Amino acid sequence: MADELGEDKALSSVEDAVMKSLEQVIDPELGVDMVNLGLIYGVDVDDNGSCTVTMTLTTMGCPLGNLLASQINQAIMSVDGVKNCELDLVWEPAWGIDKMSRFAKVALGIHG
Repeated sequence: MADELGEDKALSSVEDAVMKSLEQVIDPELGVDMVNLGLIYGVDVDDNGSCTVTMTLTTMGCPLGNLLASQINQAIMSVDGVKNCELDLVWEPAWGIDKMSRFAKVALGIHG
């Protein structure tokens, strides 16, 4: 996740909890969570509880973008230690199936 953005920072316990919470946000079209789809590029929670999630979507203009943003916001705010959150939607690096976990590829029937 962080490696894709060139970061080698270990996740704090709150950041790890945010990632676990984001695993509960399922893309309704694909039926796989945002983390395993490789759509979450980074999580940063500062000492004041401000959380920034750097993420992308499978396509620009995704019709479910607003729904997913709402679900992601709810998941993040449910984590103890998070007081507010900001979603940083980026298009670089571009998302591709190479960002998906093995679990997501198997779930979607993608081999190779």
